[in-house]
Amino acid sequence: MSIYKIPITTAFIFFPFIAFILTIPFLIYQYRKYGSIPFLRSAIFYSFILYLLCTYFLVILPLPSIEEVQKLTTPTTQLIPFSFIKDLSHISFNWKDITTYINLFKNQSFYIAGFNILLTIPFGIYLRYYFECKWYKAFLLGFFLSLFFELTQLTGLYGIYPRPYRLFDVDDLILNTTGTMIGFLITPLLTFILPTRKELDEKSFERGKTVSIFRRALSYFIDFFFLAIMIVISSIITYNTPVVKYSNLIAIICYFLIIPLLTSGKTPGKIILKMQVVANEDTKYKRLRVELRYLLSYILFYYQFIIINILKEISTTNNVLQIIIDSSVIILNIYFWLNIISIMINLVKKDKKFLYEKITKTKIISTIEIEQEEKEPEKEKEEENNVGIKKD
Repeated sequence: MSIYKIPITTAFIFFPFIAFILTIPFLIYQYRKYGSIPFLRSAIFYSFILYLLCTYFLVILPLPSIEEVQKLTTPTTQLIPFSFIKDLSHISFNWKDITTYINLFKNQSFYIAGFNILLTIPFGIYLRYYFECKWYKAFLLGFFLSLFFELTQLTGLYGIYPRPYRLFDVDDLILNTTGTMIGFLITPLLTFILPTRKELDEKSFERGKTVSIFRRALSYFIDFFFLAIMIVISSIITYNTPVVKYSNLIAIICYFLIIPLLTSGKTPGKIILKMQVVANEDTKYKRLRVELRYLLSYILFYYQFIIINILKEISTTNNVLQIIIDSSVIILNIYFWLNIISIMINLVKKDKKFLYEKITKTKIISTIEIEQEEKEPEKEKEEENNVGIKKD
């Protein structure tokens, strides 16, 4: 068992880094498709990543030194199918005699064959339960996963080694694919206590109707990323012009006022995560309220320090104007801290209504359900057309 310790330990060491890299794409995909991410769905996904890491490291580790590999003269390939059966035929074994079983378990060929089958059984389970693959698709994916492992060995870990340090064995392709199909077949026996994939999806869609704080936070993160790009572009365009010092503010106004005006209350972050800012149904001037919300929530809250710095740089001898500027700075500061308090309160409240939402009487909705409702008539028309074609 000690030979498995290093690969599995290595997989657990690498897992947090791989999981971190995949988290943002995973969140974006799940929010776009379902609108929410239940814990069980996340647990299954990350356990699948951990499983793949464990299998990969079990295949390539332990790594020998390059000097050791250079001295190897052993064969690099074994291309005769079912050679392991020939090796097993030399064992003194009788299935009716239990005492001969120990001879079977002590044999290295049996041990390796069993390992290659067990290695991919979980892969078949994941393919059927979580990815809902048909048997032929699971068969092909199991084969290609095994082929990937074998080619990794045949290429000497993608050219790192001067020659293969492990054998490319066609029997491994057969046994790994067999393991995948065994896992596929026994899935109902192992997952009967878990909700079905359809139940997981339904739960996700139901939760996705309400836009969570985390979903909103991720949209802010995406918006800040795209805004940073726009600020760089704005700085380049306004370089060596009098307005270069206002380039940040220009980019912010374009991003949070002009883009939502053209997209019915959506920023790129909200478009990606399928969200939309709308005014409450019982209000007037809905589009104006949406624009005012973006002004209050982004420009005057998240980026108020840019505006304050611009105001402070204004030099004037007009006392009245100076009083207005100083008052604006004070008001912006007060507004900022009121929003901070509002956010902290809403972290523990069920009704997630922030200060700028209450002022403008707006809210964020998920557009996933709307898109589904729009697609249903199209599906019904397609079904009617198909029925008509069959009748003809």
